[in-house]
This record gives sequence, structure tokens and C-alpha cells, in this order.
Amino acid sequence: MLDVLGYEVYEGVTVRNTLTVVVVMAVAVFIAKVVTMNIRRALADKVRRDQLEIVAKVVYYGIIVIAFLGVTPLLGLNLSGLLVAGGIAGIVIGFASQSVVSNFVSGLFLLWERPIKIGDAIQVEGISGIVEDIHVMSTVVRTFDGLYVRIPNEKMFTSNIINYVTNVARRIEYVIGISYDDDANKAIEIIKGVLESEPFALKEPNPDVFVDSLGDSSVNIVVRFWAPASEWYNVKKRVLWRIKVELEKNGITIPFPQRVVWFANEVRVKSSS
Repeated sequence: MLDVLGYEVYEGVTVRNTLTVVVVMAVAVFIAKVVTMNIRRALADKVRRDQLEIVAKVVYYGIIVIAFLGVTPLLGLNLSGLLVAGGIAGIVIGFASQSVVSNFVSGLFLLWERPIKIGDAIQVEGISGIVEDIHVMSTVVRTFDGLYVRIPNEKMFTSNIINYVTNVARRIEYVIGISYDDDANKAIEIIKGVLESEPFALKEPNPDVFVDSLGDSSVNIVVRFWAPASEWYNVKKRVLWRIKVELEKNGITIPFPQRVVWFANEVRVKSSS
């Protein structure tokens, strides 16, 4: 119908409906602010500030848009044609951007679940290195030999992630072979002495040093102890070298593989004599 000024209006629009729309939108804005404020607090130390702002804005405007679509009937607006066209366009775009959407959703789950964080040493899909950055669409890893690798978040989310530093401590294990002529008990005591003098070798869990097997050329001693994850690599290198030095200093031999070869001719000569 037309009003007295000639403008087109809808008969269903009333003052009550208009007030309802205003109240609903005001409540939606309030809820959007509260939700985004909580999101900023929850993710403040987990993601970069620019990424956090993107997520907050998407949530904020998403709530407002949903609320607006919910009150459009009160304004007499018929969005059926627009929804049909938008639905068709959405299907087309969805098929064309499956990977993009999948990476985006996976990125949100990674940011929320937080299995990794910037600075962690990880291994995923055969790639080992330090997490340099976590984006909404991908994660950047700097490998231990200095290469930067961009891994799509979909692969990060669906793959097994090995995080080397999440636990505060990691176990170190050596297999050390000594000569059959040497005293294994003495070697074990020497190794325990090295572990006791190492400041980063944890007392709990207790270090374990024992004869594990009798090899072809050596008596194999297994050494197991724990160290802080942040010092694991340096401790592993340092302690192994100290064990070698102390064993040799005390006359314990670390043998190399040996083989005895018998020649057929010599065997026949000895048997005939």
C-alpha cells in the first residue's frame, strides 16, 4: 500500500514490530560484544593479535547478521528469493572452496584445542622443526636445518602431531657396549657416577642402568634417565661423551664389531696333520 506521501510500506509493519526489532538488535549487539570479549580473553596468549581480531570480528558480525535475519519478517521483508539465490551461490562457492573452508575450520579448532603453540618443537607428516607461526589457514614450521614449511591446517588437524616439548621432561636412552673381558658391574657404577654428577639428569624418575643383552662383540648396557625437555638435546650429547671418557679413563673398553673368519684350506691342512 502507499502512504500519504506516496512511499511503499507493508501492512504488517507496526510500531510494536519496530520496537521488537530494535530491542532484538540491541540484545544481539550486547551478546556479540560479550562473546567477542570472552574470545579475546581466552585466546589472548594463544594466537597473534591480528589473527585474534579477525576471529573476533567474524564472530561479532556473524551474531548480528543472524539476529537481523531473524527479525526481517517483522519488517515485512521477504528474503525468500534472496535466500534461494544465495543458497545456489553458496553451493557453487562451497564446491569451489572446500579446501579453503576446511583449512579455516581446522585452523579455528587448532587455535581452540591448542595442541601446539609458537616455539614448540614438533613433528607432523614427516616434517620436524620449530613452530614459527599459526595462521587461521596454515601453520609455518621452521625445520631444524633452517627451511620454512607452510603446512595447511587441515593436514595439521587430521595428522598425528608429535610435540617434543609439551611435557616438562623427556627420557634419554643409550645402548653402550663394553668388552667381554671388562667388569660390567664396574662399568655400571662409573655410568651411574656420571649421571649423578650431571645437574640436568633428574633424580625422579630414577635413572636406570643395567645389562640388557649379550651381543656378538660386546656386553650391551642400557642407560635410561630423564632430563628437562628444554635441555634434552644438550644433555644427551654431553652425557654420552662424558660416559665414553670416564669408561676409557677407568680401563673399560668400548669394542668395535669383530668377526673370526675360517678358511677352508687351513681347516683341511690342520685336519690332515
